[in-house]
Amino acid sequence: MPPRLIFFQARRTAIRAVRSSQQDRPSLCLRLAPQRSITTDEKPLPEAEKGSPGPNQEQLPHVSEEAASMNNITGDGGPEIEEQGTPVDEVLKRDKGSQAKAPKVMKEPMQPPSPKGTRSFSTSTRPRQGAVISFEDSGLQTTGHTFELPALPLAANMHMKYRYAPIVKQVTNLLMRDGKLSVAQRNMAMILNHLRTSSPPSVNPDRPLLPGSPPASHLPLNPILYLTLAVDSVAPLLRIRAQKGMAGGGVALQMPVPLALRQRRRQAVMWILDSASKKPSRGSGRGGFAQKVAEEVIAVVEGRSGVWDRRGGIHKLAVSARANLNVRRR
Repeated sequence: MPPRLIFFQARRTAIRAVRSSQQDRPSLCLRLAPQRSITTDEKPLPEAEKGSPGPNQEQLPHVSEEAASMNNITGDGGPEIEEQGTPVDEVLKRDKGSQAKAPKVMKEPMQPPSPKGTRSFSTSTRPRQGAVISFEDSGLQTTGHTFELPALPLAANMHMKYRYAPIVKQVTNLLMRDGKLSVAQRNMAMILNHLRTSSPPSVNPDRPLLPGSPPASHLPLNPILYLTLAVDSVAPLLRIRAQKGMAGGGVALQMPVPLALRQRRRQAVMWILDSASKKPSRGSGRGGFAQKVAEEVIAVVEGRSGVWDRRGGIHKLAVSARANLNVRRR
């Protein structure tokens, strides 16, 4: 027969075990510092003498009083504390009769402010003939200026964006790569410097320059004119455009098209840069390409460059294709 389970006895045993474990734990408590209480047995505080403010009630003297006492000891003249009186402004504000006899400098701060929207002066003016004096008629001297002031109105080329010659700006933009304008400007300066310092060119009579050009010995004196003359001399007047369907059956005809000044110069500069890039380098350095371009410009003026042949080929093809201008679309 299985043993019998007594639940009430097991519950009492568990309760006793919990109570014994709680008794074994250390008790937590806060120990406060003992407070000191004043009793009659202790020594009483000292009493102040009659007529004195007490040991903790004495105030330090003012700075000016302390300075006066130090000056009396040392014999120097100190601040006159007893003779300090009321300021004059406060006396005048209380005394209306003395305000009329007060100086003007002291009257202005005491005057009431003017009402809003009014002025103590007049802003109306009348036009007078001859009141405006021009800069030239005044006879004033522009002291401090090294050069004379510019005449007004300013010319169109006096703007900051147009301070360079058109040919210089166009060639600089064509020299630029990857948006590096400063590098292109540096190369342009090197090209002009090389043209200025080089020896005068010898012009080929078979490939003459533009009519009215100065003598070849004068070109290094003006490098911008040197560059302009070289570019305009080899600039093509026409370009060839392939017009589809003009001859019928989808056959394209070559049509000559005239070019404007900027278009002509752009084509000539691209030819010069292409010929300069094919030349062998003479050494390392960032001025190598600028030197090759300057040498190609000199070769153009002397008639030794291959750009002349390209210009002649375009003109021959345009002359032979001028008959196609009268052909109508079919």
